[in-house]
Amino acid sequence: MNNKIIFTLISILLLSACAPSKRYSSKETSQTLDASKAHFSWFDYAGNDDIFNKPLAADEFQNPILAGVHPDPSIVRVGKDYYLINSTFGFFPGIPIYHSTDLVNWTQIGNAIHRPEQMPFDDIYLTNNGVYAPAIEYRDGIFYIINTCVNCGGNFVVTATGPAGPWSDPIWMPHLIGIDPSIFFDDDGKTYVVHHRDPEGDKKRYPAHTALWVIEVDPVTFEQLSDDVMLVDAGDEAPWNTDYHEGPHIYKVDGTYYLSAPGGGTGYYHQQLIYRSDDIFGKYEPNPNNPILTQFGLPDDRENPVTATGHADMFEDTNGDWWAVFLATRIYDLPDNQDPGYFHTGRETFMLPVTWQDGWPTILEKGEVLPYTVKKPNLPPAQPVSRATTGNFTVREQFTEKTLAPHWLFVRTPHSTWWQTGNNVLSMEPRNERLGERKQPSFIGRRLAHMKASFSTKVTFSPQSITEEAGLLALQNDEHYYTFGLGLNKSDETVLRIRQRAGKDSPTHGTVLAEKIINANSDNSIELRMDIDKSQLDFSYSLDGKNYQLLVDNADAKILTSAVAGGFVGAVVGMYAEGGMYAEGSKE
Repeated sequence: MNNKIIFTLISILLLSACAPSKRYSSKETSQTLDASKAHFSWFDYAGNDDIFNKPLAADEFQNPILAGVHPDPSIVRVGKDYYLINSTFGFFPGIPIYHSTDLVNWTQIGNAIHRPEQMPFDDIYLTNNGVYAPAIEYRDGIFYIINTCVNCGGNFVVTATGPAGPWSDPIWMPHLIGIDPSIFFDDDGKTYVVHHRDPEGDKKRYPAHTALWVIEVDPVTFEQLSDDVMLVDAGDEAPWNTDYHEGPHIYKVDGTYYLSAPGGGTGYYHQQLIYRSDDIFGKYEPNPNNPILTQFGLPDDRENPVTATGHADMFEDTNGDWWAVFLATRIYDLPDNQDPGYFHTGRETFMLPVTWQDGWPTILEKGEVLPYTVKKPNLPPAQPVSRATTGNFTVREQFTEKTLAPHWLFVRTPHSTWWQTGNNVLSMEPRNERLGERKQPSFIGRRLAHMKASFSTKVTFSPQSITEEAGLLALQNDEHYYTFGLGLNKSDETVLRIRQRAGKDSPTHGTVLAEKIINANSDNSIELRMDIDKSQLDFSYSLDGKNYQLLVDNADAKILTSAVAGGFVGAVVGMYAEGGMYAEGSKE
């Protein structure tokens, strides 16, 4: 076969880098490239959204504070430090942990689910199973994260003595019914879990009818110590939307208990509601000015709309000022019957100040448009972070270390180490576990954080058979993705191939959109690039590293949105290697 290349030894300059805080080990990387694997020299990402082009004033910060899919934020302050976590659904590692001292500069320091044995992520849907709506708390030297693993174990708690980990194995809570739990430590030493669940028995009056409940638990084992008490029946008639009332938190302010939770679902009608009581078990009175946060009711044609605001967590900073972190979506189109609109960046984390009046908090007055720029907290400024979490930025990942940084994501939990990194190379085995099969494919990616972005890589790969392929991948889930990679055709010629899967009725391994015979370089290396601009996706390649040639333009990027794909996540982009892939002419 004239396209099978015998790889020669190459010497690669070993670059030094700062030690990571918590990373994921791989096998030792050799300076000899294994011809059976795909090798990636770097991964470039550049984002350029219009909303981020406006210069910030010296006293302003940028919303969202965490761009790209960072839903369901929860935050805790420990002294002068702030720790924020998010949902990750079926991606591994799970539940990223961010740290800040000024609430403006955020650094990911680890993940709460960082060992494969912690959580059974096998054979679950990426977009609506797995871990979501986590909540973080701290007491007496211990950090706690409580969460639900949907269709993979139920409610659980993990603990750590330091926020970067290591985090414990789960403490499972089979007695806790429902989802979205959070912990409340009362000042009398008692521990409670507030959570969502359906009303008892046959009292569910419509499909979205849920309720908010609280239960006292043992502070160490989290075993049940009291009855599970319903605090708010979301089926009661109210002048605001209480559908899917979930994600609750309890706060105690000046002796009063405040119960806050979103209602209206996670889409167009999303809003934050709040109640208060003199007793942890109620009765809770609603804020007559509910909701305290929503974008529902604003003109759909407003400029750069933000929708689906909610799932808030409130906190007090070291100055006594109150803030809220919450999820919201930046959409580029809002057609009929596509709630909450088209966006591939997922549900992102935003932050706003909280004001108090007459004993009630407000995050955003009704009718106000959520601002993209906000006055900074009155806190000592921190050093700018080395890896941006918002705004327009360009970054090159060069794989200088022998472990992966904590922001890289896998699809489900890897149970073998099929990747190697270091010496400026990321290598992957083209395995038979492929995307589209609800397995654990050879894919490593990052969150897509912009409506307009470019991402590229240099791949060196000599496919050994028609069943192998490697390159760039942009995915929303197993049923909605694009691949752009090197493979072989039936004539044993190296080809550049683009595949698309656009729904569960599509072929399992996608449909070939384009295929071109490539006279690859002597080492079978090529640079690949995808450019996304809202609903359009372009595919280009370069053989000399300078001049890019367009292979396909204006592909439908809407398949990377949850409006088309369903679920609750955003797009993830990165590098992949497959064996046993869709072959030309097959009926897959």
